[in-house]
Amino acid sequence: MNDRVLPLEGVHNFRDAGGYVLSGGGRMKRAAVWRSGQHHGASDADLARIADLALASVFDLRTSKERDAHPCRRPQPFAAQVFLAADPQVRLAPHVAAAQGVRQRTPATMRESLMRIYGTIAFRPELQAMVRDWFDRLAQGDGPSLVNCMAGKDRTGIAVAMLHAALGVHRDDIMDDYLLTNTAGDVEARIAAGAETIRVVSGPMDEDVVRVLMGVEPEYLDAAWAAVGERHGSVDAYLAEALGLDEGKRERLRDALVE
Repeated sequence: MNDRVLPLEGVHNFRDAGGYVLSGGGRMKRAAVWRSGQHHGASDADLARIADLALASVFDLRTSKERDAHPCRRPQPFAAQVFLAADPQVRLAPHVAAAQGVRQRTPATMRESLMRIYGTIAFRPELQAMVRDWFDRLAQGDGPSLVNCMAGKDRTGIAVAMLHAALGVHRDDIMDDYLLTNTAGDVEARIAAGAETIRVVSGPMDEDVVRVLMGVEPEYLDAAWAAVGERHGSVDAYLAEALGLDEGKRERLRDALVE
């Protein structure tokens, strides 16, 4: 599965979310669902590689503030339909918001802040709306789709984790896919790009603190699973109640994405 990462110059954390064995039998198709960070820094060579994917849809989970500050570069012509998220109350990426309101910024306090965010992230109305629409689009089976946010790790991580859960990917494989953020592609370039934005918004920050904000840890996703279970009773109930994934749509999703 080491070939799932698409090595690009200016777009980080770009990878294939497929290929996993499913509990109900079969395997999630490769090259059908992609995930990444923002495309603002895409090189011309990156755009050519992305064009080769023949994307049919893009779901950009960033806020309008993020999109305005870092508009995505797209291949030209670009036939994919682009869907944009509505604005939440706090128009910051989760890992940037984690640094806000914390008086003493240390690796430990940043981890605590991210844990708190992950306890609520799956219930954000704008994220739920985008994931519902994304599932609808994927179920149509009209071509490869990309989901992205700023760093491609928190909002995108939750969206992909829920898709994997809906298809029957084993919880260990869901975690492995989530943690791949920490090693995918040029990690140092990804951290440097994220650090620039974090420091513009939040001011000077030690390198070890930035590295925590730009990474993911098992406890974060575990916190999201626990919150979903506490509020809905189970992940399946959350998928149905919060994301509108009834059994009919779930079957269509499997038909489109399972081989």
